[in-house]
Order: sequence, then C-alpha cells, then structure tokens
Amino acid sequence: MTRIGVDVKFEDGASLLGDDPLETLSVAYDLGFEGILVRTVDEAFPTLDSGALREFAAEAKTRDMFVNVGLGKVNPYMTAELPRIRDLGGGSYLAGMERLIALCGEYGWAEAWTAAGAYQHHLPAPFCFDRFRTDVDWPDQLAATARFLHKLAPTLREHGVRLNLETHEEITTFELLRLIEDVGHDVLGICLDPANVMVRGEPVGDAVRRSAPHTRLTHLRDVVLVPTERGLSRFLMPIGEGVIDWDGLLDVVLATHPSLDLIIEGIGGSRAEMELRPDDARWRAAHPDMTDDDGERLTRLASDFAARATSGLAPGIDELRASPPPLADYRDFLTRSLTALRASLERRSPF
Repeated sequence: MTRIGVDVKFEDGASLLGDDPLETLSVAYDLGFEGILVRTVDEAFPTLDSGALREFAAEAKTRDMFVNVGLGKVNPYMTAELPRIRDLGGGSYLAGMERLIALCGEYGWAEAWTAAGAYQHHLPAPFCFDRFRTDVDWPDQLAATARFLHKLAPTLREHGVRLNLETHEEITTFELLRLIEDVGHDVLGICLDPANVMVRGEPVGDAVRRSAPHTRLTHLRDVVLVPTERGLSRFLMPIGEGVIDWDGLLDVVLATHPSLDLIIEGIGGSRAEMELRPDDARWRAAHPDMTDDDGERLTRLASDFAARATSGLAPGIDELRASPPPLADYRDFLTRSLTALRASLERRSPF
C-alpha cells in the first residue's frame, strides 16, 4: 500500500520541523506523514552517533513510519562543497560515501537519495546551475560522475543499497537514464522531482514516462511557468495548485511500482524561481535532447498561466516572487500538498 512521507533538510542536526531528528520525526507524524526522507543523513547526524541513529530508527519503527536517507552528491567536480563527508572518510570523499552506504545497509534503508549537482542561489543564471560551470564542461562532469558511481557500485551491491539520482535542476532525465544504463539498474535509480524537469526543457508528462520504470523515490511538488523578459521562469507550488496532472502522474508511476512510497518535498523562504530560455540559441545548445516541440509546449504552458494571472485566476509574478515567512509557509505548503496528494490517491482507489 502506498504511503506518503516528507523530505526534510537538516543543518547541524536541526530542521524546520524540529531542533533534532527525533523532534522532527514527531512533528512530521503529527502533520499526518507516514514516513521521512532525511536529506542528508550526515547533516541530521553530523558525527553519525550510533546511539542517536538507533534511537531514531527505533522511534520511526514504533510510529510505523518508513525511513529513507540521502547520502550526499556524486559529481566529483562539486563534492568539495560537502567537506563533512570527506571528514567522515578520514580525508577520502569516497570512503565517506562508502561509510554512509554501509550505515544504510545496517538499518535496512535500501533506497537512498543523491544528486549530480547543486544549485547556487546567490549566483545569476545560468551559472547558478552546475551544468553551466565554466571550469569544466557538463559532458566531462557527467563522465566523472559515472566513474565515481562505478567506484561506489561494489559497496552498494555489498550492502543492498540503491542510489536514486534526483531529477535535479542541472540534469535531464535522458542523462539520468544513460547513467543508470552505464552503472547498473541494481545500484542506480531515480528520485522523481517533477517540478524540476521543466527547468531542463522537458515537459512533465514526457519526463515522468521516461523516469517511471526506474523511480524508487520521489520529491513531489507542483510547479507553474511564467513568461518573463528573459524567457520563462519556474515557480514551486503546493501539489494540486500548479500545472501538473497528478492523477496522470500517479497512474504512470504506480503502474510500475504499485506500492511505491511517495515523498513530498517542501519549500523554503521563496518559491525557488528558476530560469529557462527555450528560444535562446546558446541555452538550447546545452540541451541536445530537447526538441522544438518541447520548447513550444513549455512556452504555451507559460502563456496559458499568464492569461490566468491576468484574469485574476492565478497569482502574478510579483506575488510568486515575494518571499513568505519560511516556517509558516513551509508547514502550510506541506499540509496542502499532503491533502491534495491523498485526494489523488483516493481517486485511484475508490474502495
């Protein structure tokens, strides 16, 4: 039976839901969630204290909540941004990741989250995306990522753990599928975040259909596209309040994995505006799998939303860009998303 959990980011053991992992787990349970994705485990448990981890795992079991964890990033060109994992490996990032994989195996947390890059909020587009780094081309980053994943593969197989690469802001579903084919279906899967795929020029429905057979985790949020003077901008919305067809998405994803646990990702202090430029030749050149039809469909989607905003049926760009109080908006975003996702699941299972 499909359950619904929540993705929670930690910093030095605390999160927006609680001052420590146990409090966070309790608050998530009280909000109605049936599981948690701890992203990442070293940020929730900075020293990997075995007593704290055992207590957390036991409390989750008592509450009958599922647990997934994240293990850091796998792109060697940005792993220096995660010094704690290197410290946990005694100076080796590889050893740090292997230690985290072994921890997952110990607790039976078999489906783990990861990503192939980061997003730099303080940098202008397109340099905020690792895809557009100027010190190394994106194909070289993908090649290095594949080599690193091959190094991790024996440890993943030994401990029965699969790394699920997120459909993150820097990578396309086409590229994720190539990595999975290269490294192995048994050790790599996909964490589906449908709100990100349009940032890389992919219509949501197509990306979901490509990803579904390999989707073992999710980061579920809704999204809108808005035309701007530079192209199109993506903004996050609670599930059911954007442009994603959730009934259709669930039909596709759950057709392959009927008991897949679904995980909702929240929001921070903004709706995470991200820019795409389907009509810009240089931007398009960086997306060789994108078609003209993809670009036209995304542009129409943005135009339709702009028309709704003009009619007062949807928020305008100024409202979307306003930054609400993080904690209040974060919980509200989660609970509204949970209500809408449950309703969509119930429509699939009327009995």
